[in-house]
Amino acid sequence: MSLPLTITGFSTALFSTWYFIEELGIVFDAGDGLSAGLLQKSRKVKHAFISHADRDHITGLLQFHQLNAQEGFPKIYYPIHSGSFQALRSFSEKFDPQAGTTEWIGLNHADEIQLKPNLMVQAFRNAHIPVAETFIKSLGFKVYTTRTKLKSDYTHLNQNELLHLIKERGRDALHELIKTNVIAYSGDTPQEPDDLEKWSDVKLLIHEATFFKRDAALIQHAHINKHSLLEDVIEMASQLKNLEQLVLGHFSKRYEHEEIDLQIKTCCKHFGIKIPVYRLLPGQVHRKLLSEDPIYN
Repeated sequence: MSLPLTITGFSTALFSTWYFIEELGIVFDAGDGLSAGLLQKSRKVKHAFISHADRDHITGLLQFHQLNAQEGFPKIYYPIHSGSFQALRSFSEKFDPQAGTTEWIGLNHADEIQLKPNLMVQAFRNAHIPVAETFIKSLGFKVYTTRTKLKSDYTHLNQNELLHLIKERGRDALHELIKTNVIAYSGDTPQEPDDLEKWSDVKLLIHEATFFKRDAALIQHAHINKHSLLEDVIEMASQLKNLEQLVLGHFSKRYEHEEIDLQIKTCCKHFGIKIPVYRLLPGQVHRKLLSEDPIYN
């Protein structure tokens, strides 16, 4: 079952990206305008997950940190091999000494963070920044819930028999852990061969879609770091059997709003998308994003 989520976000390639998930008390990325966009709601953020150190994803971090620092919070998570965050931490501790109790936590591929007893975030490496596979400089994130379920081998037993086995073998031996991936955030990333496996069981996917396919050459010639193409993202999403909602953002400012909407509708129709699709238009803060009319449904 999906959690009800309230998402506020801003995402414009080169300028700023941030997403606030109110019920979870988290932000994905912290681009310019994060604090101004959230105002007092920024106090609800306990965990900031930063995908990478490009300026459009971190320039709102220090102001957000200064305004909201309290004992032990917010916790700031970042790619473990990105030296920019140590520099930001050092500057912040000198410039805002009252914010010095914040934890800055470097994450490796597959690291997991517990937000609540049954709520976890897992980091995973993506290919936005071309570095050796042993280095982690860019991340995406999955949020998942957990619950325990009695293994099928024991469902036929009565209560007394179960209590006897639990006493004899321990509760963990009789139960299995069930994970439900509630939401995933791609970060900036190109399409990767394992995308279908990576997103196969996600309910809500927030994915960047910087360029259109006709402009694919821009990725090779105008940008060092790699991004996704709208058409490729929608084609991939059309093959995800468990996906319930798709959010697209990080569009290049070179595209007019009407052009973006037309391209999304055309691609969704072409690839047979059957779920609600939402988008963050360049230059706009979208509040309660999932309460908006989807651009395609």
